[in-house]
Amino acid sequence: MNTELKSKLGKLALIRSKPFCYTCYQECPTGVCNKCHSDDLMRVTENGCEYGLDWIVEKILQTELSAVNLSDAFEESVRSTFESETVTVGWMTFDAITVMKDQDPISWRCAQSEYESLEESEGNIFTLDNGSTYYWTHEVEALVEDLD
Repeated sequence: MNTELKSKLGKLALIRSKPFCYTCYQECPTGVCNKCHSDDLMRVTENGCEYGLDWIVEKILQTELSAVNLSDAFEESVRSTFESETVTVGWMTFDAITVMKDQDPISWRCAQSEYESLEESEGNIFTLDNGSTYYWTHEVEALVEDLD
């Protein structure tokens, strides 16, 4: 995972949230509660209040970016490689991609999994939840580019 990108997302989460003392139930813009003097503060946004930044980053990505549809991206990649290929059976002509998907779905899923791994290792897709949801890296970079 790109640690620099994750760090920038953390900075974005800090900018878009406020320190909050749950004990006194008040915002603490200085980083210390002025009532109880605690510095063990949560972060609050319009979506809730919790410790840490990961939940804020996840919410920002969910609301501002679209998750990658790996099935569509893989199919588009394969179509660009075999775009004019067809399969003829008797008098019928079929799209080669459709035949591959329909006739050997296990092989198709294995190839799609390899595509996903390659895209992640090359840094083209980005995940924070161990592969449940992917985002295009260039879109995430555009989201945090003004934080330098």
